[in-house]
Amino acid sequence: MLMSGSSLAISQSTYAKVYNGIDVLTIMSTEKSIKGHAYDSAKKVLTGVKEGKEYIYDKTWGLTDN
Repeated sequence: MLMSGSSLAISQSTYAKVYNGIDVLTIMSTEKSIKGHAYDSAKKVLTGVKEGKEYIYDKTWGLTDN
């Protein structure tokens, strides 16, 4: 039981090191972290969805005079 817990900790540490290494390379090349890119992408998608809904509702249902 103790052995399986330590191997889990080692594998998590390995994944963390790999992620951090990739994140550093991403920051060096784009000046944004992986999380920053994910946040910007999600924000762009949500904004596009909201704008699309407004356009559909406004134009299709005749809620505006345009």
